[in-house]
Amino acid sequence: MVAELTIVIPAKNEVAMLPRLLESLCRQDYAGLVQTRVLVADAGSTDGTVEAALAFRGRLAVEVVAGGLPSVGRNAGARLATTKYVLFLDADVELPEPTLLRRALWRMERRGLHLATTNIACREGSFFDDVLYAGNNLMQRVGSFTKPFATGMFMLFDREVFWELGGFNERALFAEDYLLSKGVARQRFRIVRGRVLTTNRRFQKLGHWRMVWMFFKTMVHTWDEEYFLEDQGYWGEAG
Repeated sequence: MVAELTIVIPAKNEVAMLPRLLESLCRQDYAGLVQTRVLVADAGSTDGTVEAALAFRGRLAVEVVAGGLPSVGRNAGARLATTKYVLFLDADVELPEPTLLRRALWRMERRGLHLATTNIACREGSFFDDVLYAGNNLMQRVGSFTKPFATGMFMLFDREVFWELGGFNERALFAEDYLLSKGVARQRFRIVRGRVLTTNRRFQKLGHWRMVWMFFKTMVHTWDEEYFLEDQGYWGEAG
């Protein structure tokens, strides 16, 4: 079977979370997984993230490459890809449904899509965490009819289209995933049934209302690319 997918995961000090993601990939029923390169773009981790990733080499085709901010790491991995599709995942997510990867690729191929994503849920969050992620899912659904919106937690791209769009803007200090996804043609975007699980650490570090405010400002400045090149305090506070 010819490899059709490359997986790219930017990471920094994710020794606690990355193994959960890689374990969930091992459980996927996608037949081509054994040929799929899993590129962990490491941004100088000091907690054993690299070693944890390489420990999966007997089960996944894991490689570690140099990363940086998420946009830098994602692009670095994508540059090494030669497959038709590239899947970008955040290091703190996991795929609880073993059919998700196979179904997403089937949808990409069947519909000739440029980008597919899925829903997001919080692994062990509070009521407010669940509400905010439900809001995110709602905005993705609205975007499927107006202008695509997806997060770096799960972005399955046609690789050629990804580069035609310029890849992730490495100058962007905020919402680089949103910037890229809104350039996708609405007819070539779909939300795949299912979900990925993530943590509530973004809300814990920034606060729920701060995250809502940042999301609102993102929508307001959707056509102002310079806004996303300015430091909005996300990485300084969210880590």
